[in-house]
Amino acid sequence: MTVTWNDNAPIYRQLKERIVTMMLDGQLKPGDALPSVRQIAADYQLNPITVSRAYQELADESLVEKRRGLGMYVTEAATGKLLASERERFLREEWPAVLARIARLGLRAEELLQAIAGKEKQA
Repeated sequence: MTVTWNDNAPIYRQLKERIVTMMLDGQLKPGDALPSVRQIAADYQLNPITVSRAYQELADESLVEKRRGLGMYVTEAATGKLLASERERFLREEWPAVLARIARLGLRAEELLQAIAGKEKQA
């Protein structure tokens, strides 16, 4: 798998966000082991220090825990913490832009609810 890194953020932060996304999507569940620093560094052609920094940030946020001699594991509370912080960030940063777009388009609440109901019927 080829991964492209962008220049807008440090690679360690981009790697951390990829891992967070995997946790939110359920690809990494509480109790799962993260791949080793060496494995990630080799797979993505990264400096091991870069991978270690991403892992350390995850540990600092109590999303993963280090088990001596075993590696890094997703904590039991990780998903709950991530959902809470992502919801709060969405409401603070993204929702105001969505509301502004809804207002610009003149959409009514009924139209939005009908659109949601239509999507649920399709699923």
